[in-house]
Amino acid sequence: MVFFPNYLSICHEAYEEALAAAGIDLKTFFSDTGTIVPVAKSEAEYLRPLTCGDKVRVSVSPVAKSENSFELRFEMTRLTPVEKIAARIRTEHVCISSTKRDRAPLPPRLKAWVDGG
Repeated sequence: MVFFPNYLSICHEAYEEALAAAGIDLKTFFSDTGTIVPVAKSEAEYLRPLTCGDKVRVSVSPVAKSENSFELRFEMTRLTPVEKIAARIRTEHVCISSTKRDRAPLPPRLKAWVDGG
């Protein structure tokens, strides 16, 4: 069985892949904007177990919450032997200044991704 915290790790990888697919270079993005975007809250609904070697698809849907926060909704689907939803996970992220540690607006490229464009 896949240990439950690993579901969040898989979702984080999907989040990074979604940002990269949107043209956001993760190596420089946060240092260039002077912001960090930590997870402020997470929750998960585990619907069925995953085992090592299972093929999964993870969908990532960003949703704006405010000018400086957003949530990510993940749906993890086990593809074999029969396609079934394995988990629904939600994380909330808050954008803060990397130096002042105060809330900051989402950088334009991140905001565009969150807003769907």
